[in-house]
Amino acid sequence: MSCAVFPEGLIESELFGHVKGAFTDASSDRAGRFERANKGTIFIDDIDDLTPATQVKLLRVLQEKQFERVGGSKTIDVDVRVIAATKKDLWKLSESGEFREDLFYRLNVVKIDLPPLREREGDLPLLVDHFMRKKGEGKAYQIEPSVLEALERYSWPGNVRELEHAVERAIMLAGENPSLQEKHLMKPMPLAGTDLIPAGRLAPLSDTVAEAEAKHIRSVLASTGGHKGEAARLLGISRKNLWEKMKLYGIQSK
Repeated sequence: MSCAVFPEGLIESELFGHVKGAFTDASSDRAGRFERANKGTIFIDDIDDLTPATQVKLLRVLQEKQFERVGGSKTIDVDVRVIAATKKDLWKLSESGEFREDLFYRLNVVKIDLPPLREREGDLPLLVDHFMRKKGEGKAYQIEPSVLEALERYSWPGNVRELEHAVERAIMLAGENPSLQEKHLMKPMPLAGTDLIPAGRLAPLSDTVAEAEAKHIRSVLASTGGHKGEAARLLGISRKNLWEKMKLYGIQSK
């Protein structure tokens, strides 16, 4: 599961479950991810987005293998192997107080560094082939060598998610053509100076800045396929800040 896709108020319930009446929409008891993963493995993505309160509860699970559902008093024992992924340096976050240092050491047992897609030579053709088969719904698609070379030169700031959505977009726009086009795979960047305010429309600087910010947020969200955690990382802001800006500008995302 990804911590980035759940609002702060729901992440604890998603991980540890809740009892009936624990909050407004809790109409019945519900087992969380840890409870369902007992005797197995749980994968927690974007763990850097975990709230401080939930970090405390996760630390207890790792140390004592026990927890309570949200709103409950019954202690539940679990034996779960935890695999966590992060898009940020947890050590730096722990030094700044944004992530619990004791939880960092509990998680940092076997560390695997996964470099960004642009640094993984040879991975892109394999991933493109995989996504063409995954998104093609039984239809065979292909990419010309020159187009593949162009994809390999691109930096892919959104990493594998951006590549997956690029292939999906190209397939949707391919029509009856089985060969995916570069223009559909890579979105062209606007030329500097081409997005000026139309003549005769003068606006306060604050309004112009807000419009530009909202447009950029929409663009980044589109490039990540609506993945808010990844969009926040690319924008250089916190997930909470992104949610606030999306609400301010009325930005909807899947």
